[in-house]
Amino acid sequence: MVAHEHSNGHQHDHGHDHQHERGPVADASVRVARASDAPAVGLVQAVVFREAYAATLAPEVIATFEPRAFANAWRATLEGEQSGDGVLLVACAGEQVVGFAAVGASDDADADPGTAELLVLGVHPDARRQGHGSRLLHAVVDTTRGRGRSELAAWVLASDDATRGFLTAAGMVADGAHRERVVSQDGETTGEVRLSAAVVDGEDGTPGEDSGGTEPE
Repeated sequence: MVAHEHSNGHQHDHGHDHQHERGPVADASVRVARASDAPAVGLVQAVVFREAYAATLAPEVIATFEPRAFANAWRATLEGEQSGDGVLLVACAGEQVVGFAAVGASDDADADPGTAELLVLGVHPDARRQGHGSRLLHAVVDTTRGRGRSELAAWVLASDDATRGFLTAAGMVADGAHRERVVSQDGETTGEVRLSAAVVDGEDGTPGEDSGGTEPE
């Protein structure tokens, strides 16, 4: 999971049951999100973000990562005018949303027009190691190519070895960029590093290729 965007505002208020079998998942799929998916995405994001930031942020900041706030922000995005070419994707086990990813144009100062950014990617803990993360990353790469872009970048928590391992196993590499992101109203920051890769059709080792890497935590 790339836990760095939408960190202040997306949540969910209905009870999704995320208890999944550890075996093969029937009808696993990835699709473009609908506005009605906002509550489920909000719930998954709250769980994933609380886990990802637990070792780096104060408990009172972690407590603000609530499903309803995340869901409200996603709903506003999905129901409003889409900015740029941003796309929210969801991974499903049957009809249940168990993961999500967002991709859009990179706004990094050093990015060229052909660069897209993986803004966020997460899979609910109960649904991991079932291929959902890899399917989401494949869909992100397809979306990037479909928008005519040839490069994909992602900012990852410097302390998140699992996510970095997942993305590097898929072909992304650290490109030397790093930054401090403000993650609370009190000005708390956390370090991030940037990974990137070409996503040209047919190029070996591009993100989304089946690498056998561990899915992101």
